[in-house]
Amino acid sequence: MYSKTWTAESISAYCSETERLKKALEQADAILIGAGAGLSASAGYTYSGKRFRRYFQDFIDRYGFSDMYSGGFYPFDTLEEHWAYWSRYIYINRYLNPPKPVYDRLLALIRNKDYFILTTNVDHCFQRAGFDKDRLFYTQGDYGLWQCSRPCHTKTYDNEATVRKMVEQQKNMRIPSGLIPHCPLCHSPMTMNLRADDTFVEDDGWHAASRRYTQFLQQHKGKKILFLELGTGMNTPGIVKFSFWRMTAENPRAVYACVNLGEAFAPKEIADRSICIDGDIGKTLEFL
Repeated sequence: MYSKTWTAESISAYCSETERLKKALEQADAILIGAGAGLSASAGYTYSGKRFRRYFQDFIDRYGFSDMYSGGFYPFDTLEEHWAYWSRYIYINRYLNPPKPVYDRLLALIRNKDYFILTTNVDHCFQRAGFDKDRLFYTQGDYGLWQCSRPCHTKTYDNEATVRKMVEQQKNMRIPSGLIPHCPLCHSPMTMNLRADDTFVEDDGWHAASRRYTQFLQQHKGKKILFLELGTGMNTPGIVKFSFWRMTAENPRAVYACVNLGEAFAPKEIADRSICIDGDIGKTLEFL
């Protein structure tokens, strides 16, 4: 569990912590899930290796990209090539289902509980698995939305139909010029609705989800709540990890649980009410 070689002791510790998590899930009045990239990685949404080469070998050959994420920051010379890359990126990470049923297993565990999801993921896997959209707060955006690059207004736009055309019609790593998206108001190029800088658009849907999240916290203040962190790292710890630690410390009836391969830990102040499972999320959910 704490090294690449599993021993009888580590397996016993893993099983013990997993049994504690199972009990916490059963006893909680409510469950707040904080989800990060590790959850989608466990479901098969990997951004490098074989999956990356399958869809982007031509870009790898030309530019030497090592993974999808870094390629997304490349300053392409033309918007035709930019959207050829990004349309594939969006298509496989937003409109293709993940290879493994990790999200389905998670839903089966909490379907009948009072739950809410706070996530930094932008791949929409929760809704595609059947989670209630009114119990979701995507803080960092959505691969399925575009916004004005300026931005001249705070509305976002669904991109599925155009993205599918881009993927189907691109040739030689370029899309037809007529498919380049522009803002309907100021005609500036459109961009992804992803939080990268201060131009990120928080639209009406974003603010509605934020209010529902706040209401959920208020309704369960001081109650027996399980803060379940799944696959969040230290890229944006203030959104999930640090806030979960703080809320657990403030509520003596709360339990904090973290399932994350290689990054499962908790501060000493809440150690007696923490469950840390250093293992694959998908396998842990299957065990549960």
